[in-house]
Amino acid sequence: MSRSPRRSPPAPASAPRGSGQVRIIGGRWRGTKLAVPDRPGLRPSSDRVRETLFNWLMPVLPGARVLDLFAGTGALGLEALSRGAAHATLVERDPGLAAALRDACVRLGAQATVVAQDALAWLAGQQATFDLVFLDPPFADGLWEPALAALQPRLATDAWVYVESPAGTVPPAPPGWALHREGQTRDVRYALYRALAPQGAGTLRHDDSPATTE
Repeated sequence: MSRSPRRSPPAPASAPRGSGQVRIIGGRWRGTKLAVPDRPGLRPSSDRVRETLFNWLMPVLPGARVLDLFAGTGALGLEALSRGAAHATLVERDPGLAAALRDACVRLGAQATVVAQDALAWLAGQQATFDLVFLDPPFADGLWEPALAALQPRLATDAWVYVESPAGTVPPAPPGWALHREGQTRDVRYALYRALAPQGAGTLRHDDSPATTE
């Protein structure tokens, strides 16, 4: 009597297309993994870009008040906290991503506030100011100019603003901003600006070098 072929157990459900993980690459939470679910426009900054950026920012992170305006996975804001920032506000309009951010902050014991709201609408009602802002909106939405304009009143004196955009695209910086450093990969252009007060200096502490390209 012949036996029926053994049936394999059902395969586990695969992760959603585009899902994965991104890791915190430095500081007290180094190696911590953050989920990257499949969402339109969600495109975390690469390890290479974040490593370069946070090398630039190392002198100004301790004690900084940080705003991650289109937070997504929270990789930028949580990296800043991991490396010594005092507090981060993470703004994310997608309810699922915002819930994941809250879970990550609780798990890490992060000094962070998660806001589940449209970034521009939230900015319009704020009074707080920030020392460092990460601006990396979904590329397809074209929000750089309105976001940069809305940010102006929310910046502390001589604040730092990081801007990420598609390779070859340079969003116009507001008047009086100084480009400190910039770089480009095949896919993105990344740049760090100083939003200068009229009497402000245009370089990082301990760094008098002019704007450079990585």
